[in-house]
Amino acid sequence: MSADAVKKDDESPAEGSRDWRGLLREIAESSALVVVMAVVASMIIGGLLIIFADSDVREAAGYFFSRPMDTFSAAWDAVSSAYTAMFRGSVWNYSADTFVQQFKPFTETLTMATPLIFAGLGLGIGFRAGLFNIGAQGQIIMGAMLGGWVGFAWHLPVGLHLLVAVVASALGGAIWGFIPGILKAKTGAHEVIVTIMLNYVAANLLAFALSQDAFQRPGSDNLQSPIIDASAQYPLILGSSYRLHLGFLLAIAAAFGVWWLMERSTWGFRFRAVGANPRAARTAGMNVSFGIIAVMTIAGALAGLAGSAQMLGTEKSLTTGIAGSFGFDAITVALLGRSRPMGTVFAGILFGAFKASGPTLQVAAGLPVDIVLILQSLIVLFIAAPPLVRFLFRLPTPTNEKVVAA
Repeated sequence: MSADAVKKDDESPAEGSRDWRGLLREIAESSALVVVMAVVASMIIGGLLIIFADSDVREAAGYFFSRPMDTFSAAWDAVSSAYTAMFRGSVWNYSADTFVQQFKPFTETLTMATPLIFAGLGLGIGFRAGLFNIGAQGQIIMGAMLGGWVGFAWHLPVGLHLLVAVVASALGGAIWGFIPGILKAKTGAHEVIVTIMLNYVAANLLAFALSQDAFQRPGSDNLQSPIIDASAQYPLILGSSYRLHLGFLLAIAAAFGVWWLMERSTWGFRFRAVGANPRAARTAGMNVSFGIIAVMTIAGALAGLAGSAQMLGTEKSLTTGIAGSFGFDAITVALLGRSRPMGTVFAGILFGAFKASGPTLQVAAGLPVDIVLILQSLIVLFIAAPPLVRFLFRLPTPTNEKVVAA
């Protein structure tokens, strides 16, 4: 009998069961499961809030002790109609008449997710480098401004015009990221304070620019720019029936680029080293100041590309609301994705679904769109408190986080 056969005979069922138990424990201890359960917890609590806010439930609760099933039925109807409306508004509208209308909600989710993915990737790089950059809102505005100006003021050949406009958007965001980066590196100014102030500066700069002739749409008294040339617009991926544009594919490509940068390149190793321990990185001969400036500049460029998704993809005209709340929502997206590229992509799609489902939730379920904001806030709450999620769902504490008493 061979040695391999003897080894196989020696393996007992108990050893196999231990392997399975170890695998299940690794899954239970993983941070990815905590993220999933955080979303589940937020949906459960959100369902309770929907029940309390529903007028039919409150009415049925008035005679609960005489007919309790009416209350439970009304509660189920309220929750199921709300989450069904969210599904119809963000994934698949099964009640629509044509396939185009049925499939459109999912394309709207991806369209809404595009700027979130871009900005979330940039913020994630900063988080992993130890920098709490919350200036994506201002960087999106500056990217949209510069890319939009190139889009409607310059008249270039097809292909070249879009390329220049995209580069201009990235450049606008990069400049707005470079400013807090160099202030942090050279003067020690806190990036949180600087980026908050730059958000306000960008918003007011946009309002001022839209009141000037260079950005004002001819014949209009509203604060809006001319529509960008067709040659500077992102091509539509699925035709004119949908708004999904080439920017989404560019965002996916950016996610792979960020993964390579942070996990496979020397620069990424230096960025992570600076985030883990700046003093040790400096002792090892790394240029910490350069790392800070580079991280903030790259993050700004990615947020500027988020501005290009808005300006060159969906809006096609510059207004004071061009950035929406994408810059602030991207903070949650980066946190939910654990600052990892693939996690950020999925988190961006999830929050894109929340945004896309708002109108359907309001019309079909008769609920305020604030319910979506509540769900987002609950996710942030649970993501920020992993021990709370582990306590609620009785998940084991990771081995490397356990503290052994002396």
